[in-house]
Amino acid sequence: MKKFTDFGLNDTLLDALFYMNFEEATEIQEKAIPTILEGKDLIGCAQTGTGKTAAFVLPTLNQVAEEESDGVQVLILCPTRELAIQIEQQIQGIAYFTNASCYAVYGGGDGVSWEGEADALKGGADIIVATPGRLLAHIARGYVKFDTVKHLILDEADRMLDIGFFDDIIKIIKQLPEERQSLMFSATMAPKIRQLAKQILKDPEEISVAISKPAEGVTQKVIMAHEEQKVKLVQHVLGDKDDFNSIIIFCSTKKKVEKLARTLKQKRYAVQGISSDYEQDAREEALRDFRSGKIRIMVATDVMSRGIDIKGIDLVINYDVPGDAEDYVHRIGRTARAKTEGMAVTLVCPDDMFKFSKIERLIDRELDKEQPPKHIGEGPQWRGSSNKGKGSKNANPRNKREDRPRKDKSRSDKPRGDRKDRKPREDRKKEKSKNRLLYEALPNPRSDAKSEDSAG
Repeated sequence: MKKFTDFGLNDTLLDALFYMNFEEATEIQEKAIPTILEGKDLIGCAQTGTGKTAAFVLPTLNQVAEEESDGVQVLILCPTRELAIQIEQQIQGIAYFTNASCYAVYGGGDGVSWEGEADALKGGADIIVATPGRLLAHIARGYVKFDTVKHLILDEADRMLDIGFFDDIIKIIKQLPEERQSLMFSATMAPKIRQLAKQILKDPEEISVAISKPAEGVTQKVIMAHEEQKVKLVQHVLGDKDDFNSIIIFCSTKKKVEKLARTLKQKRYAVQGISSDYEQDAREEALRDFRSGKIRIMVATDVMSRGIDIKGIDLVINYDVPGDAEDYVHRIGRTARAKTEGMAVTLVCPDDMFKFSKIERLIDRELDKEQPPKHIGEGPQWRGSSNKGKGSKNANPRNKREDRPRKDKSRSDKPRGDRKDRKPREDRKKEKSKNRLLYEALPNPRSDAKSEDSAG
């Protein structure tokens, strides 16, 4: 493992890292920092908790410290307000001994914050961290000039595309000089990410680190539960974990967040909910209270699962199974950070079994399914996919077929209709392709709600 002193970084940055007690680089930092220092474009695939923010902040700050320029030099785009604030705070910490300045631009503030953002965008800051929607609102006013930008960074690019920011990102990039360094970081390397990379990166280096695998220190538990049993199960799990100081509970909807947080408050738990329904000031206050230990339990939507770096999480409870298997990894990645230990408990109801089967295939592991304690009552029986992961002792690819009742007639006995009237294969393919294109041309139902909060 390389030390930060091995990269040839500016002394002022090394001083900051020394005072922050950072000595050894993580894998993503070890791979990314030299490439970025060389001025190359980069696409990095790394999940939350791998140290990717510092992987692009350190070399970029190093270049800013050595370059003389008036105006904005670095533009960092990210999907949510919380992540923008976090990146800004991290930059300010690392840049403490440098002359570099940083300002976060995000929605939800008052007129005073707007004026501060406008001043920063007019050249009052070296580094701008922004959410796309808010930044475009400033650009529309006509005073934003990005002709001095030398470095573009897209953080959580997959998340931004999920929210629906593709067009906004392209609009922003058109305001930037063509001669620049562009970096893109994503938790996945989906086709849409590669499509975006082709449009904004020039001959990029590609690095990938620890994709879609939970940290080894996470103890993963699964409890089968009917929907009406979940609240009691959460209380049961919490009651058994008095020594856990920092707990996050993930719900699938904002309504569930509000209801569960209210129920736990009535039970005298130190708890706070957080979702996009909360005012910005309330969200920031909740995060501060949670980080400081004033609040022990945070109930949240997936707005908290990606990018938000909160150290020392002891327990993650998945009140609902996430719709995306990747989000499961992000959620439980909140705990067991930096080689520590933690626990993740997932409540699986009948409607979530198929989704959890996909998670098990992703993490290549079949988890034991526990029943609720007797005083809560019997939970549903597991009947998810029997296509076990490679790590399963009982893996048997034939189980899925054998579990189905056999029919009396073979497939050859099944009437298949008159095939003479069917269109040729090539015609059917053309028709299918045409239908797909028509579908893709339809308005995006999420586009009307395109905001930094649409993720929850």
